[in-house]
Amino acid sequence: MSTTIPGLPHLTATNIFCIGRNYVEHARELNNNPPDCPLVFLKPTSSIISDGDTIQIPEQSNNVHHEVELVTAIGEGGKNISEKRALQHVDGYAIGIDVTARDIQQEAKEAGHPWSIAKGFDTFAPISSFVRANKITNPQNIDLTLSVNGEIRQSDNTELMIVSITKLISYLSSMFTLQPGDLIFTGTPKGVSAIQPGDDIQATLGDNLVQLNVTVSGS
Repeated sequence: MSTTIPGLPHLTATNIFCIGRNYVEHARELNNNPPDCPLVFLKPTSSIISDGDTIQIPEQSNNVHHEVELVTAIGEGGKNISEKRALQHVDGYAIGIDVTARDIQQEAKEAGHPWSIAKGFDTFAPISSFVRANKITNPQNIDLTLSVNGEIRQSDNTELMIVSITKLISYLSSMFTLQPGDLIFTGTPKGVSAIQPGDDIQATLGDNLVQLNVTVSGS
């Protein structure tokens, strides 16, 4: 089933590329070292939900975390895109949550296995409506905020990214041919924590450019 990208109705979600440990303090809070190059993983498009939907905590996990992130939508595909031209390939920006089954992820890390299951359950990629790229002067200086039941858990700025948006797009396109509708979760700042059934989550991009409101339900 195809997923039309909210706010960008001419695009259908194709691949979801995610970047791990792209903020120093987030890497440290999970006792990880910042990587030497972008740490890339994927989510299935079946994990996407929208504003007003519900995150479903799977029965396989007892420790599910929120990770607020800036999400970019590729409007013009390409291969080996230069950093100089990278933003010309972006159609819009959104606020998203990289929902993570932390216990499953930890088990996978300890065994040297991929993280795909921990990141890819249904409902594990909530994304707001997208703001057109030309409405955001500098995506590398924009606030990301997430609150749970009215309590702010994450609040930081994209200027703290280790690898910038332009470098991420260039790097990804050096290995994968980017396509219209590709989404890039650009990494989360510090403050990730567990969510529980009954929680109300609100994520905000910039000065209320767009909001994402989701609830949490148990299995």
